Amino acid sequence: MSKIALKINIAGRTYPLNVPEAEVEAVHNAAAEVNKAIDLLRKNYSVNDTQDLLAMSALQLLTKAKAEAKPVEKAPDYSDIEAALEALRQDLSNVQ
Repeated sequence: MSKIALKINIAGRTYPLNVPEAEVEAVHNAAAEVNKAIDLLRKNYSVNDTQDLLAMSALQLLTKAKAEAKPVEKAPDYSDIEAALEALRQDLSNVQ
């Protein structure tokens, strides 16, 4: 998969990135979300330090992402059934 060179602007600074072609839109969307979070924090709180705004935005966005993440479904555990089938197989082989 080819990589695309991007220049992403976050909080007024430009960051050069090389990302897989399939992730370009996701990276642009993520940068837009970070910038939106920074702007909202700047407007609603008396914080002007960019580093503080970035840290607070990162915390907010990660907390939101974790809350929205779907729990990973665990594969069913069939070990009891497999053990019972093996025992039955052994019983049947002893009868023959």
